[in-house]
Amino acid sequence: MAETVVDQDISSNASPIFTLFDSETADELTRDHILRLAVGVLGAVRIRGFSSPEECAAIMEGLDRREFGEYDQNLIFPPIAKIGPAAYDYYGAHTLTDAYWEDADEARRLRSKLYGGNDPMDVAVARVARGWGGEVEPARSRGREMFAGMIREIANGAKLHFDEIVREFPGIVDETPASFLTLNWYLSMPEEGGETRVYRRRWRPADEIHRDGYGYDEKVVEDEPVAVASPQTGDVVIFDSRNLHAVNAIGGEGRRVSLSFFLGVTGRGPLQIWS
Repeated sequence: MAETVVDQDISSNASPIFTLFDSETADELTRDHILRLAVGVLGAVRIRGFSSPEECAAIMEGLDRREFGEYDQNLIFPPIAKIGPAAYDYYGAHTLTDAYWEDADEARRLRSKLYGGNDPMDVAVARVARGWGGEVEPARSRGREMFAGMIREIANGAKLHFDEIVREFPGIVDETPASFLTLNWYLSMPEEGGETRVYRRRWRPADEIHRDGYGYDEKVVEDEPVAVASPQTGDVVIFDSRNLHAVNAIGGEGRRVSLSFFLGVTGRGPLQIWS
């Protein structure tokens, strides 16, 4: 008897494909969080209570006595206040100039006095290293340790943009990381607003026609999956900075102040950090 063969139309196969771009909330940072973010199967993670209200209040008290600088308004507008240099500030110079290293030294000196004579960046690095279960080290540029741990205040929101140092500033880091994450530790959050929106959408060359200064028209992320993180004071939010992302403007009482740096997963194992 002849065998009956049933043709299967593969095009109608209903096997599901999972987006895997959620925003998760957890009480402890783990290696799994970092790896899932790095490979693109997690949109964002919010770590509740990364620091206590008392720690944040002590750091903010120190910041109340410090004057913030800001990004060059020719590059970043609306203005974003900050303490410490960003590599982005030097994209136009095509190198990290002497001013970068001087600003880095001054920012470290200032930060070291914020938390009872301790640097809050040391606290952040130790807690990230504990979650990662391995080393966390500064990225290097021409053999020198790059600055990490910029303090920023964003009141008017931030445009849709992406951050990818090897694409925006080729050759500036000595070792190319395998992934590019950003960590924001919220020292203060307002009553309303200030959420971060992360889209499952990387930059494409064709997006340049939609560029407005450092940012892009939000039409480029229409219908894209989005992960929204709504942190409270003391929380940390981490996501892949290569994904287009934006920050909502704040409302009500309070300030949106964070200590921020990038995390690069290296092929060697340690995480590298820079700002």
